Amino acid sequence: MHSLLRERLVGSAPARVITVSSNVHGSVKQIPWDELARGEPSYPLSKLANILFTVELAQRLTGTGVVANCLHPGLIRTQLGREVRGVAKLLVAAAKPFMGAVQTGAATPVYLASAPEAAEVTGGYFFRGKQIEPSALARDPEAAARLWTLSEELVA
Repeated sequence: MHSLLRERLVGSAPARVITVSSNVHGSVKQIPWDELARGEPSYPLSKLANILFTVELAQRLTGTGVVANCLHPGLIRTQLGREVRGVAKLLVAAAKPFMGAVQTGAATPVYLASAPEAAEVTGGYFFRGKQIEPSALARDPEAAARLWTLSEELVA
C-alpha cells in the first residue's frame, strides 16, 4: 500500500482510506508475531491488524490531505457464515434475531467516506458513526509500526 498506492492517494487529496475491522479485535491480548510471520492469523487477530494498519497509515500520511480511519460495522445480517457447519451453524442461527440490517452496517462506512467532519479525523476507530476507543493493544503505536514493517517484509 505505502509504495504502490501512496502517490495516487496523495495526488488525489483530499482522499479517504476506510478499513473494516470488528470489535472482536479486543479479544486479542497479545500479538503472536511468529504466527503472523507464518501467515496463520485468526479472525480476531486479523481485525486487530486492520486497526493497527489504519493507525500506522494515518501516521504515515499526516499532512498529505489523506485520512485513514477504520470501523466496526456491528453484527450485521449478511451471508457471512452461510457455509459453516455443526455448532457454528447453530450459533449463527441463534444470533440472527440480534443482527442489524445491511443498511445499518453500511451507515458508518458511508459516513466516513462522505461526511465533511470525517475528513478532519485520521487514525480513528468508529462504530455507528461515532469515534470510539479500540483496545489498548490496537492503540499501541509500536505494535502498529512493527506490523507495518513485518507486512512489508512478507510481501517483498
